[in-house]
Amino acid sequence: ELDAEFAKSLGVADGDVARMRTDVRGNLEREVKKRLQSRVKNAVMQALYENVKLEIPKALVAMDVERLTEMARADLAQRGIKKEMPLPPEMFQEQARRRVALGLILGELVKSNGLEAKPEQVRAIVDEYAQSYEDPTEVVRWYYGDKQRLAEVEALALEDNVVNFVLSRASVTEKAVTFEELMGRA
Repeated sequence: ELDAEFAKSLGVADGDVARMRTDVRGNLEREVKKRLQSRVKNAVMQALYENVKLEIPKALVAMDVERLTEMARADLAQRGIKKEMPLPPEMFQEQARRRVALGLILGELVKSNGLEAKPEQVRAIVDEYAQSYEDPTEVVRWYYGDKQRLAEVEALALEDNVVNFVLSRASVTEKAVTFEELMGRA
């Protein structure tokens, strides 16, 4: 039943059902926005990967294969699976090629078109992330307290700049999707 007790169980301290509904709506709207942006970004990245022809340095691919292999081993170890489990490098080859190619393509687009991430963009992303937490100020402090975490957000802002740049020059067709499709339940 949608009552004060239910609202309290969802973290609305005073049990205000209207506030609970507003919070749930806000969270859903943020999630829908995030998923739509992710779909668009993936489509842009795939189009760049498929349509920009370039020579991909084998040494960079080999380094990324090694990095992906180590990340997979660490992930498996964290899940309790022994590190000795063989992970053939070929398993990561295509993913590494794509990552290296996109890194080179994005780097050139950023450099030649001035698409660097601006501090206000980074702050807007951090603020948006923080909104889904109980204490947004603490989340903002957490991001700004570590250069590596902040660099990850800067990379997202940079990717957004590239996506917006490409979309401004592309022929875009909008497609309606249901909520279930967007959330991966269709």
